[in-house]
Amino acid sequence: MIPGLSVFKFVHVGGGMLNVPKPASRNSQLVTMSITEKARLDDDRAGIPWKNWGPYLSERQWATVREDYSEHGNAWEALVHDQARSKAYRWGEDGIGGFSNEDQRICFAWAFWNGRDPILKERLFGLTGNEGNHGEDVKELYYYLDSTPTHSYMKMLYKYPAQEFPYAQLVEENSQRSRTEREYELLDTGLFDEDDYFDLFMEYAKKDPYDFLFKCTAHYRGDEAQDLYILPTLWFRNTWSSGRDVSKPKVSWVKDNTLLVQHHVLGDFHLYFDGTISELLFCDNETNRKRLYGIANASKYPKDAINDYVIHGAPDTNPKLTGTKASGVALHRLSPKRSAEVRVRMTKEILEHTFAQYDQI
Repeated sequence: MIPGLSVFKFVHVGGGMLNVPKPASRNSQLVTMSITEKARLDDDRAGIPWKNWGPYLSERQWATVREDYSEHGNAWEALVHDQARSKAYRWGEDGIGGFSNEDQRICFAWAFWNGRDPILKERLFGLTGNEGNHGEDVKELYYYLDSTPTHSYMKMLYKYPAQEFPYAQLVEENSQRSRTEREYELLDTGLFDEDDYFDLFMEYAKKDPYDFLFKCTAHYRGDEAQDLYILPTLWFRNTWSSGRDVSKPKVSWVKDNTLLVQHHVLGDFHLYFDGTISELLFCDNETNRKRLYGIANASKYPKDAINDYVIHGAPDTNPKLTGTKASGVALHRLSPKRSAEVRVRMTKEILEHTFAQYDQI
């Protein structure tokens, strides 16, 4: 087996096995990919930075020692999941299917909403060490399916219930179980029993070290039509509030579905959304102090403004279409057993035909 390349024929799902067709001439494809990937590795060793961008975004930044400023070092309770959408981190970021440069200055990830949850699904949910009967534990279903050594290609699967995600149920049920009992998992809630969920495949490719392609393909497995919001999101880690950086980066609307990403260290990028994106939302990666601490905010458009707009219709996003966090919004009404996709491209080049030969790349 070629290092970093995996051949998958089946993926386990709630209702059984999902058959993933095996492409024709797979062996010849693997040989070609192996030769190309070896060339990338050689280039990287020669100074061409193929590895500078990749899956470096944390799965979870909340409830970690990295963000613990409590008096007694209680990391699990200092920053809990319910606060994460409103609190600007200092030392790292988190997201679903996250992609970033090596120190998380510029971050990209996907957010989702099934039209029922009380919050956007922007990050994985789990229990802290004090909540879980066997310690801290993620309560989600997700799988990392593939990655080359240079991260020139990556693939991930996240399984998202079409019904309301049982945040409180998972906490309450696990809190009642002893350490000698098995954990209460997401599958135990029954949300996947009738196949009423979305399979969200996230794929990533690099045309070159600074040309990135992101694609999310959503497959609805249920029997009744359901809405699914897909929000490709880009933001900057907040390195300015602490005084580490004097300069503050910016992402701004340019035209159509094109954004300009400006960073004082990493330079400029152009972020392109495909035609499925019907709305662009901007805010700042700044703590919502009013929500968390009852004091005035430093920004009129804090970190959770996009969440509040999508979920509650709150007019909290920046009408000037600029900030340090931005999302595109794609709403898909998926019929039973149907699929939809959202495509994004981020590059240092100004492109006229952004998505030409996108799938071939």
